[in-house]
Amino acid sequence: MTTIHEQTVIKATYFSIVGNTSLALIKGLAGFFGNSYALIADAIESTTDIFSSLLVLFGLKYASRPADKNHPYGHGRAEPLITFLVVGFLITSATIIAYESIKNIGTPHELPKFWTLFILIPLIIWKEVSFQLVMKKAKETNSSSLKADAWHHRSDAITSVAALVGISIALYFGKGYETADDWAALFASGFILYNSYKIFRPALGEIMDEHLYDDLIDDIRKVSLTVGGIVGTEKCFIRKAGIKYHVTYTQRWTLTSL
Repeated sequence: MTTIHEQTVIKATYFSIVGNTSLALIKGLAGFFGNSYALIADAIESTTDIFSSLLVLFGLKYASRPADKNHPYGHGRAEPLITFLVVGFLITSATIIAYESIKNIGTPHELPKFWTLFILIPLIIWKEVSFQLVMKKAKETNSSSLKADAWHHRSDAITSVAALVGISIALYFGKGYETADDWAALFASGFILYNSYKIFRPALGEIMDEHLYDDLIDDIRKVSLTVGGIVGTEKCFIRKAGIKYHVTYTQRWTLTSL
């Protein structure tokens, strides 16, 4: 049985899948007919986002399974493992974009079409709004894989901004500046790699049981003192598994004579 937080995460992931599918189609068609590799690169990034969101959805549903004999702590650790796969998709898309950009920089081609700018502006706004919405849900549920999914939206928005700048430069300066579009795509690939690290690092910490929960430990110590007979908490360790926390602690009790 899934909790309210788990349902929230799953709904947010469905939102990402639908949005990325629509945007990948729009960007791909606009890039092809508008002669813009930056837009095609953007479409590639959105396409990898679809598959990564599907992975996140699978991981979340698996992680929400209850504890059993072989998994006494539940299946929550599946979530950061899925996050690693999502990072793999990001790195793959960044590598493809960088390779194609470098190849196109050395290949003469036509200027992108002016109307592609009017495709990009609303897409940038939508992706930033999507980032804010999904990140809000990720913070509410403290889901590492949903945070990764949110950063996909932000990296998509950045690649779209890069495409907008590259196309604008190419159109403004005209012949001889056709490669500005490709340089924009190359810049976008570097930013995607940077975001990959930002997504990977917290997930690695979760797998390695890194100590990151001092504030939560302080709250647990304070609450324990409200229980009759308890005078303090000697040890308190927290490990995160998915969106759930497992707490191990020992307490000092006072003895009263009867």
